[in-house]
This record gives sequence, structure tokens and C-alpha cells, in this order.
Amino acid sequence: MVLESSFPPDIRVSNEAASLIKAGHDVHIACYRKPGQAEKEELDGLIIHRFSIRKLRHKSSVGALKFPWYFNFWERHLNKLVAQENFDTIHIHDLPLASVATKLRTNHNLKFVLDLHENWPALLNISTHTKTILGKILCSIPQWEKYEKKYASLADKVIVVVDEAKTRLITLGVDPDRISVVSNTLNMDLFNFPEQIKNPDFVTLVYGGGINYHRGLQYAIEAIPLIKEKIPNIRLWVIGDGNYLQTLKTLANNLNVNEYVKFWGWKKQQELLELLSQGDYAIIPHIRSAHTDATIPHKIFQYMYAGIPIISSDCLPLDRILKETGTGVCFKDQDAENFAEVFLKLVENSTFLKQSAKKGKQWVVEKYNWEIDSGNLLKLYENLS
Repeated sequence: MVLESSFPPDIRVSNEAASLIKAGHDVHIACYRKPGQAEKEELDGLIIHRFSIRKLRHKSSVGALKFPWYFNFWERHLNKLVAQENFDTIHIHDLPLASVATKLRTNHNLKFVLDLHENWPALLNISTHTKTILGKILCSIPQWEKYEKKYASLADKVIVVVDEAKTRLITLGVDPDRISVVSNTLNMDLFNFPEQIKNPDFVTLVYGGGINYHRGLQYAIEAIPLIKEKIPNIRLWVIGDGNYLQTLKTLANNLNVNEYVKFWGWKKQQELLELLSQGDYAIIPHIRSAHTDATIPHKIFQYMYAGIPIISSDCLPLDRILKETGTGVCFKDQDAENFAEVFLKLVENSTFLKQSAKKGKQWVVEKYNWEIDSGNLLKLYENLS
């Protein structure tokens, strides 16, 4: 496996590696080395190889299709590693290093699995760093779209996280028989949700995760002045960190809702779960885009398993799953008034809330869990010939 970040942590990568190891595969992962980390380490049967990369070279990845300096770094290190270890398969996490994997496949007689966590060209298209003057010079979205189409078609197998992503690749001409859906579902063996202790003096909305413009939290905050007219004891907890945090704090101040919105900052996993357990409702207010219409956040399955009703924007996979399971409701993305309207109706629907809490865990236990998705991953490898 090849991952363009440090490791650990990465829930998806950890789940995949653990399942493959349990099934009898020898699994190694190549990734970045952070200060203080060992160059080589074994962790729960997974062999980790870490490479130090200069900051400038790392940042050059956005322009890798025009200037292959970044690709050259990975190709040099991976060629050496593959020659030493005699692998059968190279499993690339996310799109960028697909061309490097294709060369390695040819040079070392490997199989190539491309694991697309998301719609990479669409992610670049909404990212702030590609909107700068330098970013526009270095990064061409159409070029990345052509790159994706080419290398997704060349891979022996392609993994996606939701059905909508599979449909999108099929429209690009990728052979559907080569595409497997391995979703970001919950590994129940590793999920320890604490006892839920609610504060009856408040109605608490919670969000846990990264904080940037495209998470849509600004619309949840803009909805608070409308909600508090009907529910004066409303409060919104935002747990996490990111480059949009200060903007959200300024927004809450400008709207005079500081007493209703609390920013907890980044928390470790168990601390995060303890805060989430106090929430009456969980929110996923992502802005709809070609990116969010073809991926799924891990947190939706955490919320479902914990029995917390969900208020989400109408991104296609989120909308589909919430309608299927009856574990939440959707509002029109980027619409604070609709957020408030949908939420107020949800609060009034006590029957739906009781059913939602019961259904969530059942749906995860029966369908949306890692045991099932790991089966799809293992089947892919069984058929990799």
C-alpha cells in the first residue's frame, strides 16, 4: 500500500490493512515520515516504511502533472522498496500516484489496485490552494480529469467508497467489472461509544470533524438565530480544527450567537466520542459538489450506530442513505433558512426521533459495517489474477 500522508492514523487504511492481514496477506505500507517516527516499524502485523520528504517537494504535488519532481521522489523510493520486498500487488490510496504505480507494475510484474477515497479532480477544484495565482498555474483540473480517466481504466482493480462514485467512473468508460465498492463503514470492534448522558436543559447539535469552507458549518451557524426564536435553549457544539475555524468564530460573533455556539477545538478520538454522546442531534452540513456527491464521511455511520438523529445537507450519498435508513433528514445545501425549517420540524416529530434512534444501530449491524465491506475487499483480492 502507498499513502501520501503519515501513518498512523488513517481509519480506512487501518481497516483495509487489518482485514487483509487477517485473511493471510502480508501487507506493507509506504508513507511519509514525520519527525520522531521510525523509518521502518511493525504495527499489528503491518510493516510500515516511512520516507522523509522536503516541504517544498511535498507542496509540489499539486503541479505534479506539469512538473514530475514529486512523482520522481515516489518512483525512486518505491522502485527500491519493491525490488527489496518482492511484492505481488501495489495498492495506491487516492489518485495522484496512479502513474507511478503503472510504471512499477510494468517494471516489477505487479498487479495494480487503485483505491479512490474520493473524486480527486473535484476535490482539487474546490480546494483553496488551487484558487491562488500559483495554484492556477500549477494545477489544471481538466488535466487531472484526463489523468483520472486514463489510470482508472489502466488499473487492474479500482476501489470506490460509494455507489455514486462507481456510477461516475462507469460514465468515464471504466469497466464496471473492475470496480468494487468498499465503503467507509464502521468497524464495530474498534468503536467504543460511551454511555449517552444528555443535558435536559439544552437541545444540543453536534458536529465532529475537519473544519473548512466546504464542510458547510457556516450555514448551521447562520441558522441558529432562526432556531433560537423557537428553541431558546439550543446550542451548537463544533468539535475539530481546520483553516476555516476563525472565520466561523467571527461569523458567530457577528450574528451575536456566541452564547449558543461553542468551539471545542481538536479532540482525541475518545474525547470526541464523549462529547458527541451528549448531543441530541448530529449535523453533516457539507456543501454539495461533484466531490461530496461521490464520497461518504465515516461519521454518518458513527452517528447511526450511536442512535443520534442526523441533519445533513442533500449530498447524493448522504440523502440516499438517510432516506433508506430513516435515521435522519436532509436540508437543501447552503440554505440556512431551510436548515432551520427542517430541524424545527424534526424536533417536533417525536415518533420519528424514537424510531430513528432504534433504527440507526440496527442498520449498521446489518448492513453498514466494516465486516461486510471488508468482505468486498477480500473478494477483490481473491479475483485479482
